[in-house]
Amino acid sequence: MNLSKREFMQVLAAGSVAGMGLARWAEADAATAGEALYEVPPLGKGAGFVSLLHMTDCHAQLLPIHFREPSVNLGVGAMAGQIPHLVGEHLLKKAGVPAGTPLAHAFTYLDFEAAARRYGKVGGFAHLATLVKRLKASRPGALLLDGGDTWQGSATSLWTNAQDMVDACKALTVDVMTGHWEFTFGMKRVKEIVEGDFKGRIDFVAQNVKTTDFGDPVFQPYVLREMAGVKVGIVGQAFPYTPIANPRYLVADWEFGIQEENLQKVVDEARGKGAQLVVLLSHNGMDVDLKLASRVRGIDAIFGGHTHDGVPVAVPVANAGGTTLVTNAGSNGKFLGVMDFEVKGGKLAQWKYRLLPVFSDMLPADAAMASLIERVRAPYKAKLEEKLAVTDGLLYRRGNFNGSWDQLVCDALIDVQGAEVAFSPGFRWGTSLLPGQAITRELLMDQVAITYPYATVTEMSGQMIKTVLEDVADNLFNPDPYYQQGGDMVRVGGLEYTLDPMAKMGARITEMRLKGKTIEAGKTYKVAGWAPVAEEASRAGLKPVWEVVETWLKSQGGRVKPRTINTPRLVGVQGNPGLA
Repeated sequence: MNLSKREFMQVLAAGSVAGMGLARWAEADAATAGEALYEVPPLGKGAGFVSLLHMTDCHAQLLPIHFREPSVNLGVGAMAGQIPHLVGEHLLKKAGVPAGTPLAHAFTYLDFEAAARRYGKVGGFAHLATLVKRLKASRPGALLLDGGDTWQGSATSLWTNAQDMVDACKALTVDVMTGHWEFTFGMKRVKEIVEGDFKGRIDFVAQNVKTTDFGDPVFQPYVLREMAGVKVGIVGQAFPYTPIANPRYLVADWEFGIQEENLQKVVDEARGKGAQLVVLLSHNGMDVDLKLASRVRGIDAIFGGHTHDGVPVAVPVANAGGTTLVTNAGSNGKFLGVMDFEVKGGKLAQWKYRLLPVFSDMLPADAAMASLIERVRAPYKAKLEEKLAVTDGLLYRRGNFNGSWDQLVCDALIDVQGAEVAFSPGFRWGTSLLPGQAITRELLMDQVAITYPYATVTEMSGQMIKTVLEDVADNLFNPDPYYQQGGDMVRVGGLEYTLDPMAKMGARITEMRLKGKTIEAGKTYKVAGWAPVAEEASRAGLKPVWEVVETWLKSQGGRVKPRTINTPRLVGVQGNPGLA
């Protein structure tokens, strides 16, 4: 990447605001921008100084990608206008990041296409590995925490039964992890990895996963590690709603949940065993973590995931035991969180947090990791790189409502399956494509690679359609974070509707229309969808969704026109800083 002098000075300015020590590079040549951005001195060295690195929600993305941050991330109730529900300029202002800089591109959707072309791709395990090695070298004893959603999200992870990511995580020197989408590979496979590949290498922790029969712990609830003379407790919190958001049959013998009372017991136990610093490695989602932090005592920091919020600041939350710092480190290998602590007299004395964007053009690829990735991909290379079409418009997914990738999938489901309406899950993962890029099989699979991918067609009454929309809307917009069960709003094709996020459950969805005509409660409509959670669907001989979308892509004459995104008409949210 060749930055101009002006762009290089922007890197320095933005990095300095974000807490990165770049002053000594002020007179440097622009070619050294990458070195400057990742010059991150520790808070201190020696006894009492502890450092934790944090990645989360990489969704099996081994190669550098583009990923657009949301332009809609609405907060409701007490969370309205609060981190993480700030987008664009509102987030930059809160975090003190100057607009028009590489950091502004990393943290927001602003001017995405032009900025993506200027600053290049983000992430990639070979580039992430270089950064991890640098930071661990400058922070002896530092641990790398992985918040989960690591094994799922790509073609190779699906085709290798997650082995590509297991090997990559070991090579990345992950120390401790928790999970969510990992569980969609099934109980047997998860235990096989945790008790086999990871044994003696990576600790898998989850205090809130128990057996359904006797309530026994399935995994270690926490680990204790000695670092710089400080005993550190790392507690795991897997995604609480796994059996609801994903197929129950894949985790039939395990129960989940937030389990706040048990968490308090685990934290107290870790403290009782001498932990002077206790952190929670969480896959709750940031809103849940913020509430949890106000109710559970004794946690110094929460390293959060699930909601893919790239938040450049740590949020302090007061509780009966003191203060808990809440962070969330984005997704897709795009960021690496760095938290430095100093512990004095058995207590946290000071801290410093930075969320570093991983610009793949600014970090050289680690040779060993690059070689591993090449070996993993080699058997599938031709299949992955097969060109299905070229997109004329920007394709992205992330946001509370339809993205253009979601719209493409919905349009394909309707056209190929002869449906009137399409539903697509509110998944947050999936890479972005710039106009003019080829849609390869790999990039399509980035949107749909799951273990229950079946495409469905169902007869639904108008009343049932409304019930589905209301149920998902309550999962997303319930003012109590503990009732938010994951994901964004179901994506729709064909259907138009009005949504009031602030209304009560059952009253948020109004004015449903299909081709200009009002949806009738008692009338039946043909609805296409995919990713059914019922076990029967896995035995019904249904096509995987990627076959349906491939058929549609190949029928487009080589080019896919920009999608007209089906966004609901929103009411009651005027002035909300979570809405562009």
